[in-house]
Amino acid sequence: MSAPVPHEHIRTRFAPSPTGYLHVGGVRTALFSWLFARHHGGKFFLRIEDTDRTRSTEDAIAAILDGMTWLGLQWDSWEKAEGRDPVRQTDRLAIYQARARLLVDKSQAYRCYCTADELEARRQAALAKGETPKYDGRCRALAVPDGSKPFALRFKTPQEGETVVDDLVKGRVVFENRQLDDLIILRSDKTPTYNFCVVVDDVDMAITHVIRGDDHLNNTPRQIQLYKAFDYPIPRFAHVSMILGPDKTRLSKRHGATSVQSYREMGYLPEALINYLVRLGWSHGDQEIFSQQELIDNFSLDKITNSAAVFDADKLLWVNATYLKTADPKTVVPLVQRLLAHRTSAIPPVSPSRIEDIYITHRERARTLIDIAEAVLMYVPGHREIDPAAGRKFLTAESLPFLKRFCTLLADAPFDKAAQEAIFDTLKAETGQKMAALAQPLRVALTGKSVSPGIFDVLRLLGKEEALARISAVVRDIEDGKLEWLTP
Repeated sequence: MSAPVPHEHIRTRFAPSPTGYLHVGGVRTALFSWLFARHHGGKFFLRIEDTDRTRSTEDAIAAILDGMTWLGLQWDSWEKAEGRDPVRQTDRLAIYQARARLLVDKSQAYRCYCTADELEARRQAALAKGETPKYDGRCRALAVPDGSKPFALRFKTPQEGETVVDDLVKGRVVFENRQLDDLIILRSDKTPTYNFCVVVDDVDMAITHVIRGDDHLNNTPRQIQLYKAFDYPIPRFAHVSMILGPDKTRLSKRHGATSVQSYREMGYLPEALINYLVRLGWSHGDQEIFSQQELIDNFSLDKITNSAAVFDADKLLWVNATYLKTADPKTVVPLVQRLLAHRTSAIPPVSPSRIEDIYITHRERARTLIDIAEAVLMYVPGHREIDPAAGRKFLTAESLPFLKRFCTLLADAPFDKAAQEAIFDTLKAETGQKMAALAQPLRVALTGKSVSPGIFDVLRLLGKEEALARISAVVRDIEDGKLEWLTP
């Protein structure tokens, strides 16, 4: 087991492969690594593992950087980076090749001349016999290298004994060395393989703690053997259980899992997504909602559960709604503006102060920023759409006298809450109905919906001219029989 590391020297990393979108499982891994480093005042690095050139794309790299930035998971610059920030493995190919040759010089790696076809044939033969496919080591003992043939470099895996992983989440995990074959570290085209690059990178970046998904646990004994071959210090490992869908299978698109950017488009706050994901496998008592500083202050690896977490979209929505109720309006406004700007239909400019007013009025009922954006649209002239169910129930011939009377009284009164309350008092006395019964037809006429903030807030946000125009339009439609919402 590695010796304890002084807190100020703790270093973690998130090392995604840019072969697809940044998904919630990857974000949670990055989040745990980020929080652990920040809790201890250490460093957190982002490393792009892009050596798979056939599948890695610049678009995927851009999406990773965009997602990490949106979530506020800022990484530290590696002081020894020899290229772009963050570090990309493709900038370090010469380093990997030199380290592979070093293992050859130490007689801990050797040339393998087996072709891909030969290896596949042996693999199929082993499977046919019911055996576990593994390299048989036939090139390990070659006395004289054949310089005329292409070759890969393989690491000489110890064939006896065991490799122990003292995992900070899983506990003690033992691997029998005889079950592991000789790992290719450099392909015949001189490109390095994943397990080899990881070790070289983590050593060069002085990574002290590797926090990653438990699907990487089987890679760990190979990596530990490479650390030992180089006489490098071995970092501490923490393998986190996978996130499952509601049906307890691995989280996938059919469960609604998608890119982290898609949650931004669905109107989620980054703080809410962070809060929800950290609670998938980590806890601090019964507390559900955390500020970023609370997460940093309280995070520790010993509070991570070893059991798989289940992704609950409804719980995420609840967390987001909770955040929306108390979010700083100044931070919400630009997020809503962005959503409005991405609409296909143009709308007149809406001032930040008006968006802020609408947000404050609607946030108790909102679950996502989409709800706030739709609320903003609801007050834009010409963008009120009547919900058919609400129209059929409340905008009928029976409601016509009240709507006409309210319109007349509103037109002749000052436009303030006191005057509007007086109008309702008059109508309650004239009709004998309660406020709720009177307000619903008016609410639907003004907003198109049966649920909204208080009627006086709706009137204030619409303004007198727009409110009168909407009520008058409904009155005309009822009188003319143009009741589109009555058609099932």
